[in-house]
Amino acid sequence: MRHRPLALTLVILACGGSSFSSSEGSSYRVLFIGNSLTAYNDLPHVVAALGALVGDTIIVEAVTRPNLAVIDHVNGASNAVSVIRQGRWDYVVLQQGPTSQQIGRDTLIIASKLLDPDIRRAGGRPAELMTWPASPDIASFAGVLQSCVDAARAVDGVCFPAGQAWRAAWAVDPSVPLYGPDGFHPSELGTYLAALVVYEGVTGHEATALPGTAYANGHSLDTPLNTVRLLQQVAHQAVLSYSK
Repeated sequence: MRHRPLALTLVILACGGSSFSSSEGSSYRVLFIGNSLTAYNDLPHVVAALGALVGDTIIVEAVTRPNLAVIDHVNGASNAVSVIRQGRWDYVVLQQGPTSQQIGRDTLIIASKLLDPDIRRAGGRPAELMTWPASPDIASFAGVLQSCVDAARAVDGVCFPAGQAWRAAWAVDPSVPLYGPDGFHPSELGTYLAALVVYEGVTGHEATALPGTAYANGHSLDTPLNTVRLLQQVAHQAVLSYSK
């Protein structure tokens, strides 16, 4: 089911859809299509909330289903295609699992190409969201990044390199807790870092200019200021390097 955005600072969370807006600044419409990596800690709402902190209106909707690849959405496992067609979007963010292997990369590219005409007719641009491998497969980050870059290039889209920002944060401080308890889904801080990347990718406004408080799942996180600033900096650098 698709949910209509409200013209207030509200969040609606039901049936795989969400909406959020603020009343000042620049305005953007973003649709997320993905699985539990997007739904966990409500990444779309976190992106919208970050914008609201600095007067940007980011109206978000989401179509997420557990375990789906983007090609599954294309093939009718959700109503994602009709949601694309019925809306007006600045970006449609496509997210699937780590996609570090060639077969997953190939199907992501195929799915992105199939969705691209509808995204363009809706006024939008495709954005591939780089996620992260499960913790036992941490060595495969390079392959995950390559899939994001290749899929974006195939449709003249953009790569939102959240997983690259994760890796950069760990290069500075390996103790930053970005994985959740299962070693695959993000912690709230991991979702916050991914949201920083998407926020800057969508708006072009630097993540480093955001307030020094981390946020996810509808509440502020008890995270030291130096960690928050580290995450904002690595998000900014990742977007500069890979979101063209």
